[in-house]
Amino acid sequence: MGFTIGIRERRANSRRRGRTPDVTGVAELTGLWGWDTVPGARAAEGRCSCGTPGCPSPGAHPLDFAPLVPAGATLGEVTEVWGAFPGAAVMLPVGRSFDVIEVAETAGRRGLARLERMGLPLGPVALTPQGRAQFLVAPGAAAQLSTLLYRTGWDDAALDLRGLGPGSHITAPPCDRGGAGPVRWLRSPALADAARRPPEARLLLGTLAYVAHRLAAQEAAG
Repeated sequence: MGFTIGIRERRANSRRRGRTPDVTGVAELTGLWGWDTVPGARAAEGRCSCGTPGCPSPGAHPLDFAPLVPAGATLGEVTEVWGAFPGAAVMLPVGRSFDVIEVAETAGRRGLARLERMGLPLGPVALTPQGRAQFLVAPGAAAQLSTLLYRTGWDDAALDLRGLGPGSHITAPPCDRGGAGPVRWLRSPALADAARRPPEARLLLGTLAYVAHRLAAQEAAG
């Protein structure tokens, strides 16, 4: 049986579980940044609001019966959809306006600092409560990841790095993901050089792969 998280409960648990942006915040994602959105499931005490027994991804997937709100949607259109799904998380479909390069949080933080010092164009970077840094890059990166790693000389390295492409969804900050807490912006769209047109993955991948490899080597060395 599905459930809806009430407003009072969401406010009381906002720091621990994350909160849902108001419709103005969702409209900003669709209008200002040009991203599609879709209402997503929430999780509480291991149960998913989708109502599916044994849900494999509680609180970390779109609601199957919820419509996609396309980029450019008006505040009225967003209000109509989210009014039908109160308390829903905000999910961003990957592979449309952006793909994602995901690394461990420590690698993401150090890689981002290096990239900023290098003055490279950067898109938004999200940080999940599960300790993953998600770099938004131009669409097509996930499909080309093996080739890009080969070209940068990292194809033979065991890296904690993966690409997310079409069919994947990330949770938009400040929503809760999987009942583990809120997703946050490590680099917000407002600070990004190109939120609407995120950078090509090749500009970031070498640095992220290097940092991920170096951290893995340090951990192996004890």
